[in-house]
Amino acid sequence: MSEQPDRRRNVAKAIFADEIGLQFGVYREFRLWSAYQPIFAPEGRVLRAVAVEGLIEPRRIAQPVAASVFFGSIPAPDLLFVETMCRMLHLGNYRNIGVEGLTLFFNYNPTINDHLGRALAEIRLMTRHLGDLELEPSLLVCEITEQAADDQVLASLVREMRRDGIRIAIDDFGTGHSTEARIDLLTPDIVKIDGAWFGELCRHAAAERFFRPLVAVLHERGAKVLVEGIENAQHLRVALEGGVDLLQGFHLARPALAGTIFKEEPLSVDALLGAGNKVVPLHQHR
Repeated sequence: MSEQPDRRRNVAKAIFADEIGLQFGVYREFRLWSAYQPIFAPEGRVLRAVAVEGLIEPRRIAQPVAASVFFGSIPAPDLLFVETMCRMLHLGNYRNIGVEGLTLFFNYNPTINDHLGRALAEIRLMTRHLGDLELEPSLLVCEITEQAADDQVLASLVREMRRDGIRIAIDDFGTGHSTEARIDLLTPDIVKIDGAWFGELCRHAAAERFFRPLVAVLHERGAKVLVEGIENAQHLRVALEGGVDLLQGFHLARPALAGTIFKEEPLSVDALLGAGNKVVPLHQHR
């Protein structure tokens, strides 16, 4: 029997449900909970939630732990197990958001499973699992974290997911790894602008003038542009004036644990642009 079904069963044994049906994972002394951060699309003078990104909130003895601390503590041999568990939690808890039709963004790091055959088998197992969750592949966007992955491995993974109907986003554009050459190779549906890079750009007086041509180039390559890390009114202004398609950040909405009542009401752009106070996250998710 292959190792992929064994891993899937082992991961499933580490996932439990609480008294109201919310799934959580157990890894060592941590409990892992799904949180979902809304992603908005501008429509005139409002922003409407059209998607969510699945993020993990680790807790130790019921206390939240920064995601960077948790993931930094995982031994290399356990990384694939934990990543698979996180992905299964986000897919399994999607129904607990309580809103139909939202696109679900989830992360996939091909460098953790660097053998092409095993990586492809993992994707096929995930896709077959969607039927059990009553999830349509067309509702999914895979964020490829591809800093050190081989181009041909990435291209094969992208082809496999596209064949199943899953859309592709390239994550962390602006950090130096996601180049225009890779965008040409992978032809992503969405390019996600790195929040830290975008925040630094917004410090410059001419940020809008520099950012608008970048968005135009990505649009010409057939990709929608998503800016993450919108933390204040200035970030929102630069993103909107640049013509981006999607927005995400603490200034718009924080991640909320699965089962939290989802706020479907559109956000007023004018109100958000008039709010100059920076929203400081309580703790980071991944």
